[in-house]
Amino acid sequence: MTALRIVFFGSPEFAVPSLAMVAQVHEVVGVVTQPDRPAGRGAKLQSPAVKVLAGELGLSILQPLKLRDGVLAAELAARRPDVFVVVAYGRILPPDLLVVPRLGPWNVHASILPNYRGAAPIQWAVIRGETETGVSIMRMEAGLDTGPVAALLREPIRADDTAGSLAARLAPVGARLLVETLPRIANGTVEPRQQDHTVATLAPPLTKPDGRLDFRQPAAVVSARARGVDPWPGATVRLDGEPAKVFLPTLLPGQGQPGEVLGLRPQGLAIACGTGVIAFSEIQLPGRKRMPAQALLAGHPIPAGTILGN
Repeated sequence: MTALRIVFFGSPEFAVPSLAMVAQVHEVVGVVTQPDRPAGRGAKLQSPAVKVLAGELGLSILQPLKLRDGVLAAELAARRPDVFVVVAYGRILPPDLLVVPRLGPWNVHASILPNYRGAAPIQWAVIRGETETGVSIMRMEAGLDTGPVAALLREPIRADDTAGSLAARLAPVGARLLVETLPRIANGTVEPRQQDHTVATLAPPLTKPDGRLDFRQPAAVVSARARGVDPWPGATVRLDGEPAKVFLPTLLPGQGQPGEVLGLRPQGLAIACGTGVIAFSEIQLPGRKRMPAQALLAGHPIPAGTILGN
């Protein structure tokens, strides 16, 4: 097929495989990504992962602060794109942008649409205990992830998956599906199916409070929450009045008062839940590095019977 002229919208690491694969086959006439943001303790400006790759590939990079003033739409229209490809860009495209590409704007969305529309589909699928997710290629329209779906691949969610590990696995899956679907978009053989809006679910952006664990819940629910907020915002508990982060949960038999520390187990620090027990193999105290539970407890004991909460 003839190479398409593509404008690529994307920001985080999840979008990198899609840009890399598209750039091998098609002509990327522009890359739109989020502005550089302060990050880390030094608050140094950090470029989005997509910008880093685009720079390495010598592609034209745009980082607009505004999308609705017509400036970006005019700039991109002048580049005569056939297609917009949008992968975790992080902002909603206004109507004047959606009509620019000749063959439409297409989104790589990390869920089985209409499930988990929104900014954090991977995280909420893990948090809510789903056993399956996937990647959808969707034609974009004005609504939030409401457009017709052109292609779909399913992916199981493993019992030990975190949002981070699942995203790393889905990113290349989405990239391959995108590259396989673009020729059908170009030759008009793609047949998008309309979504059933009556069964749609939402996946809003995570906030820091979403990481707070509630040990009154069953251990399986606590585990799903902890894995779904890893790596951000991280699962937190209150220890001596301060927030501590816990990682890599394992379900264990047993019982106790919700939030009660039961001691160190081979799987990590064991904590009683509403039903069952959960062990975290790694812990991070405020201002400290993330450490194996056994190593941390050797220098900072957490006595059995301590009650953790939020």
